[in-house]
Amino acid sequence: MKFHLEASFRLSADAEKAEAVVSDFFGNAGPILQKGAPVGQGAKITAWKLAGSKIDLVIDSDRFVRAHDALLRLRRPLSELLGKEFRIGVRGLDVNKFEIEVESERAINHKIPYVREIRFEDGRLHLSLDVGPKGTLGQSEMENRIPDRIISLLEEKLQSSYGGKTEHWELLWESAPRPPKFTGDPTEEMQKAGWIKHGSSRGQWIYGPEATHVFRTFEKIVLEEIVEPLGYREMIFPKLDTWDVWKKSGHAQGVYPEIYFVCPPKTRDPAFWEEVMDYYKVTHEVPLELVKEKIDLPIGGMCYAQCPTFWGFLQGMTLPSEEMPITVFDRSGTSHRYESGGIHGIERVDEFHRIEIVWLGTREQVLAEAEKLKACYKHIFEDILELHWRTAWVTPWFMAQEGKTGLSEMSGAGTVDYEAVLPYNGNWIEFQNLSVNGEKYPKGFTVKSQSGEALWSGCSGVGLERWASALLSQKGLDTANWPEEFQKRIGKMPKGIRFL
Repeated sequence: MKFHLEASFRLSADAEKAEAVVSDFFGNAGPILQKGAPVGQGAKITAWKLAGSKIDLVIDSDRFVRAHDALLRLRRPLSELLGKEFRIGVRGLDVNKFEIEVESERAINHKIPYVREIRFEDGRLHLSLDVGPKGTLGQSEMENRIPDRIISLLEEKLQSSYGGKTEHWELLWESAPRPPKFTGDPTEEMQKAGWIKHGSSRGQWIYGPEATHVFRTFEKIVLEEIVEPLGYREMIFPKLDTWDVWKKSGHAQGVYPEIYFVCPPKTRDPAFWEEVMDYYKVTHEVPLELVKEKIDLPIGGMCYAQCPTFWGFLQGMTLPSEEMPITVFDRSGTSHRYESGGIHGIERVDEFHRIEIVWLGTREQVLAEAEKLKACYKHIFEDILELHWRTAWVTPWFMAQEGKTGLSEMSGAGTVDYEAVLPYNGNWIEFQNLSVNGEKYPKGFTVKSQSGEALWSGCSGVGLERWASALLSQKGLDTANWPEEFQKRIGKMPKGIRFL
């Protein structure tokens, strides 16, 4: 990896009288430019020029001390030198040219922010960054480590191009096979029976009294078998996730293809919207192109993963040691994911209903709580729902985004997926998960403990549609075929809505 940087320091006054001192400073800057690098490696000043109140520099470097780091390292000692002897300050810096070379076996066709051009020649990628008077990469971007993130993103793209790491999946446990009492598609049967109907949006269903009663029974089971025995307290989490939340939670790295964006109106003034309203009155059609002009930029999206907004309640706070572990849950609204072409029945939907279970404490407390939850789930799936199911370690979303896979990289953190077989097609569906997220959320939202010990957290989402898919695909809609324990919990099924 090679870097070539041409930049300038802007000074507060003409520094011609300091040229000899500046020359001596740059001539002896080796320890600054090569600190932390192997002997003979690091950054070098290959040219410089003092012109009035500006110092032009050319820095070439390797991967051990990147050129932009070298430039920032020089700024403070140069400022101190000029200020002490000549009362001249370093006002800022400008980037005039920045090129990076990276070894690669092939070209890539990805657009990368702040990169104007990518060429592939003789086994190397040549990146020309977008700098100069009209460019976008300047002092602020250098200070905010944008070049380092460009390189990280490039490496991620290259790894992806070469196949990269595949997601980890490792079977942990599987129940004894249970002969299915039903082999049809449960969604089709529910539609025929009038239990559900398509909603007006894609991947959305309207649940009739019978299906809703099944959902409420699942909720009752969760309350009686998990929430109440383990002492979880109910909260209400917001269902609109702002960019600030997603940046802190880590979802902003890659959530975009799967979210429903939320855009506020530019103004609530009826006069601003009169044209839209009048168009509808005349045509009975909503003028979407005109609406698009009158809405503002997205402020975030509809609830994607239920727990991130909870962390705003704790953000920046210090928690007393005796209060931990903190255990809470939310069941106050829907979650939304754009599933593209993958929607199918109630198994894979854009709008779904979940109970989100969240806990945090020390590493030991979080891992212990996870084991308690696993025991509860096993009791429910084995003794109440009597499913044919299994569990597996999988790569959690936050590790997948960082290119990490495998149990050895989890160090106690990770995700357990619960999967049930669907007799009508022989596939396994994930119908429950449990994640130990390590320090990710407490660090992202700056939550600390009184003792100073690092905090961990975990979350587990109970998806009502997925539970229904697992149960009804194996047992069918005939209540006589449902497990005895589940029949006790569900009681009498409500009367559905009839149509002429």
